[in-house]
Amino acid sequence: MAHLTTNPADKERFMCIYPAYINSKKTLAEGRRIPAEKAVENPSCAEIRDVLTAAGLNVLVENKMYPREWNRDVQFRGRVRIQLRLEDGSLCHEKFASRKDVMFYAVEMIPKLKSRTQKSGGAEAGAQQGEGGKKGKKKKK
Repeated sequence: MAHLTTNPADKERFMCIYPAYINSKKTLAEGRRIPAEKAVENPSCAEIRDVLTAAGLNVLVENKMYPREWNRDVQFRGRVRIQLRLEDGSLCHEKFASRKDVMFYAVEMIPKLKSRTQKSGGAEAGAQQGEGGKKGKKKKK
């Protein structure tokens, strides 16, 4: 199907990134597009949007599903559209020349988000409390 417009600044011509492209839990067959050791564990559209917006890119989030995603939960929904080129065809940012550059930047910055650093500490404390509760139940029996 031919594009309706050739203007790279139109929203329909923005580059698409699904979270599955940079998810370390996915295989290549499931849609991962970068090496697993560089990928991020379960990224969300909101995290990708936050990182790329902070980098100065024009970003849109759409409520779309990745076709290869078998899980239909809300957490796996979303597609991020990014403007790479201006109306005259020149790059918006020199450091983002391709879709790979954008994906590698996103996986580098997502682990540094406050939401990621706070969640890791909270999860460990929650697991320890859960184990303590199980021990208490065993004593009651």
